[in-house]
Amino acid sequence: MSLKAECYKHTLNFKFDAGTSRGVLRERDSWFIKLFEESVPEVFGLGEASPLKGLSIDFKPELGGLITGIIDQINADELGYNEFEKFIYSAPLENWPSVVFALETALKDLQNGGQRKIYPNDFYEKEAPILMNGLIWMGSEEFMAGQIEKKLEEGFSTVKMKIGAIDFETEYKLLKSMRDSFSAKDLTLRVDANGAFSPEQAPEILEKLAKLEIHSIEQPIRAGQWDDMAKLCQISPVPIALDEELIGLNPGRRKELLETIQPQYLIFKPTLLGGLKATEDWISLCEKMSIQWWMTSALESNIGLNAIAQFTAETGNKLPQGLGTGQLYHNNIQSPLQVKNGQIFYSKEAEWDFSQLNFKS
Repeated sequence: MSLKAECYKHTLNFKFDAGTSRGVLRERDSWFIKLFEESVPEVFGLGEASPLKGLSIDFKPELGGLITGIIDQINADELGYNEFEKFIYSAPLENWPSVVFALETALKDLQNGGQRKIYPNDFYEKEAPILMNGLIWMGSEEFMAGQIEKKLEEGFSTVKMKIGAIDFETEYKLLKSMRDSFSAKDLTLRVDANGAFSPEQAPEILEKLAKLEIHSIEQPIRAGQWDDMAKLCQISPVPIALDEELIGLNPGRRKELLETIQPQYLIFKPTLLGGLKATEDWISLCEKMSIQWWMTSALESNIGLNAIAQFTAETGNKLPQGLGTGQLYHNNIQSPLQVKNGQIFYSKEAEWDFSQLNFKS
């Protein structure tokens, strides 16, 4: 039974200027890979490759050509399911994590009947919800304050605010306003610095954040400074979560990284880490070393987000996850994913709409 593939490029447009410490995002390109058996083209699996500028190791001008070449190779080689899976984890794709993620999820989707069912668990089958954090993007003080108010109105009990783009005192004031209104028992506050602070600045900032009973801070200093990060993890009154630190790391150095830094948490973005299998390896390592973790989408469309949400449900992790990015775009792919009361679930009453991708079959 030979497998065939097609590819569709789609540019997603943000509803607002999405600010990070690395700059502002207004649009991003996604490539959707459609996988099907040659004899039954109407039954297909879908996967998404959406590398992020400034963060993904495979955000390169040649990505589109690489994906086109992969599609041509799949169609020429007449691969069966086993051969296709071996191809996904072959050496030529080692440095293309978003492509591996797309191929993995397209294959799992097809194997489960081509119904956007990546894992047959309660999230997909029974609308079991996943707890999320509400994400506050960087921007002006007024813009961030407006987002905070909206997330609280929407029922989020965990809020994550990106910091490091505007002056810290303004960001601190916004965090304090939330803490003045809600105790740590009623509202969990996370912050994400995206590596914005220097090793010299970080200790003082962490001391100030501790006064607000911040749950955790993601990547307080930029990645690659293992010794400095290890020192911070030892002295910080706020638990530290590694995020960018994991991206592009040689698999053979994962254990060395964790033994050196000894972080309190890890943040997993499968698109950036090499896909589902690579993330499973990280989770296994966390379990052995008693390190807590949670999952975060990397601004994928609803196609990628659906796969990550189902994968998260499969792991059984109960911490609030970073899966609320499906509402960022004007032209996202319409899906059954719904967000309500700070939770995401898969609604059986809604349907997928792929009309924007102009499928050939």
